[in-house]
Amino acid sequence: MTDPREPTSPVPNPRQFQDARYDAPPHHDPFFLHAHEATTEGERRAIEMVEAAETGGRKLSGFPKWLVTALALAWCAFQMWAAQKGTVDLLTLRAVHLAFAFALAYLVFPFRKTPDRPQTRVPWLDWVLGAAATGTAVYLIRQYPTIANVQGGSLTSTDVWVGSAMIVLLLLAAWRTIGIAMPIVAGVFMLYALTGPKGLIQGDLGPQLQLHAGQTWPQVVGQLFANTEGIFGTAIGVSAQIVFLFVLFGAVFDKLGAGDWFMNVAQGLLGGYRGGPAKASVLSSALNGIISGSAVSNVVTGGNITIGTMKKVGYSAEKAGAIEVASSSNGQLMPPVMGAAAFIMAQNLNIEYRSLILAAAIPAFLCYAALLVVTHIEALKLNLRGLPKSELPRVRQTLIAGWYYLIPLGYLLGTLTANPDAAPERIALNTILMMMVMMLVQEVYRATRPGDGRTAVQGLKDGVRMLVEAFESGARSMIGIAIATAAAGIIVGIVTITGLGFGLADIVQLVSETFRNLFASLAALIPGVNAAQVATFGAMVVVLLMAQLIALVLGMGLPTTANYILMSALIVPIIAKIAGLDTSNPAQMLPVHMFVFYFGIMADSTPPVALAAFAAAAISGGNPVATGVQAFQYELRTALLAYMMFFNPQLLLIANNRLGGLPLAEAVPMVVFAFIGLVAFSAATLRFLHRRTNVLQTLLLLVASLILIIPTHILWNLGALGLIALVYFWQKAGSRREQPPVVPPAVAG
Repeated sequence: MTDPREPTSPVPNPRQFQDARYDAPPHHDPFFLHAHEATTEGERRAIEMVEAAETGGRKLSGFPKWLVTALALAWCAFQMWAAQKGTVDLLTLRAVHLAFAFALAYLVFPFRKTPDRPQTRVPWLDWVLGAAATGTAVYLIRQYPTIANVQGGSLTSTDVWVGSAMIVLLLLAAWRTIGIAMPIVAGVFMLYALTGPKGLIQGDLGPQLQLHAGQTWPQVVGQLFANTEGIFGTAIGVSAQIVFLFVLFGAVFDKLGAGDWFMNVAQGLLGGYRGGPAKASVLSSALNGIISGSAVSNVVTGGNITIGTMKKVGYSAEKAGAIEVASSSNGQLMPPVMGAAAFIMAQNLNIEYRSLILAAAIPAFLCYAALLVVTHIEALKLNLRGLPKSELPRVRQTLIAGWYYLIPLGYLLGTLTANPDAAPERIALNTILMMMVMMLVQEVYRATRPGDGRTAVQGLKDGVRMLVEAFESGARSMIGIAIATAAAGIIVGIVTITGLGFGLADIVQLVSETFRNLFASLAALIPGVNAAQVATFGAMVVVLLMAQLIALVLGMGLPTTANYILMSALIVPIIAKIAGLDTSNPAQMLPVHMFVFYFGIMADSTPPVALAAFAAAAISGGNPVATGVQAFQYELRTALLAYMMFFNPQLLLIANNRLGGLPLAEAVPMVVFAFIGLVAFSAATLRFLHRRTNVLQTLLLLVASLILIIPTHILWNLGALGLIALVYFWQKAGSRREQPPVVPPAVAG
């Protein structure tokens, strides 16, 4: 009878790939199991799902395919030239960036996404829309000097018509690339700007919301189209100047073979331990997170191996998919490539990017360390083993075979963190150039090895082909980011000219005061309690819960970057005002920005619209909604970590109102206490520590974890450790009275 834990498709054996070192295809290194190759129908659907969502779902041929490749290469060449030159006019750089994104968006993203039936041609209407959208950006590049210097910023009727076309075509492109949520939100904000006594739409929204007299349509177009406070604002500026090159770095690094190498190293190191495949999934996702900021692509990149091996040792399809979703989603937290939102955050805070990645390092480590604990707890609950040693890659051989992947990564990390004067985009550019040479040398070397069957010239050709594929992949991955940042600029521009943020702050502050009074009244009933402190803390938690809910809801329809841009424009100033923070001090504002950033990332695994969960379920064969719910449960530790950063900024190395001001001697015990708090919280949410917890044990673990959230006197922390120890030894005592369980063997491959 078939074991229900056994995967429905064969699970690849990494050792087989190592031993058959000369039987691999010419352009592959036979030392590694290649995570990108679909071997089952589910994996194929997952890859097509990612392509449809992130790089465009059309499978073109002939001239359209050639044109897409040419545009992608031209876009890469322009961005690399601009980074090298360093003096390109800001609006020109941003407009050219958007022009390329427009052209590619209408060519590769169909209006209706059909992953199961990819489209093979570009309809004539998309040719027209793409040309028109690109033309509006080109018009602005040529006309902007006249608008700024001759017309004094005012628009002619032609300018208004072209600007109107750009806004409409941008919203249509956003609909195709990132979904309908962003166009709807942007449309609502534009309607708000147009409504008022002097606006295009006559009306009154009441004293709380009618914060402006109303705008005419030419005024709105002028704000969004012809300056750097709307579509061509900070968000797309960061996308054009920095993000593109880091995304391209990730694409080239992955094509070089680093992603497969990370996977094999993780499998070799952890695959043999209890629940080892799940732990290997966490480690490989953390390593891939260093170079990639996309949760969904990370799921597909490694999931077609890790999910199968997790099922093989006994994880259910839903749990295996959920672990992959949680670990891949958290990849956006890993420095240095934390996704586009992190670069925008650094710009918003007016800090060096190196300061941000140094501050984010400890929370990222804690997040993945806690997820390793989650996988271990699940393995204990299910009484699982690891994979046999014979089925794991040889660690030493794998490390030797791919050690040179650490050269570009070491250069990037070392230069970013050690040289405060170096521009991130120049560092990324230099790393890309280094990897281009490495890829050509690598393929020539492989071609000349005995048994490969290729000549050095063929190896060189394969290297060039791989570079072209990497550049096209990088450019296509940037389409959604460029469109999202431009569309988000509409909302930011509307907030700027209407003062909407002040009105929302007043509303939230009114709610906060209501809860503050309620908590003060309740606290006054308890003798010896500081009612004012309790009321302030309680009101702040209510505001953070509201922000959390907004971020999760927005994240169901928006990518992380767009979600963060909206939250930073609307919600971050509100939290700062209510908390009494100095908005000009990045040390005070960074915890607020990280809070909304973390919850934006959690949205990738939040049902019902969790695309990462659907991709993982397509591979595992599990239920996508159940996978998303399970992943959300695993991600609760990320939610707790967000609160820990807000109430304990020392986790971000902040001390004395200064970034990086925390001495190492103080950081170590703080990290230890935070990790123990996350372990206790994970055990409480999973209802398992050494064995299944009862209600009282769960409550004790929750209380201990909540005590460790906020920095208090050392005695409180020691008391929390005492509660955790009490539960552990309580459970150990109960275990001695029970028969030891029978450990099931791993399913044979």
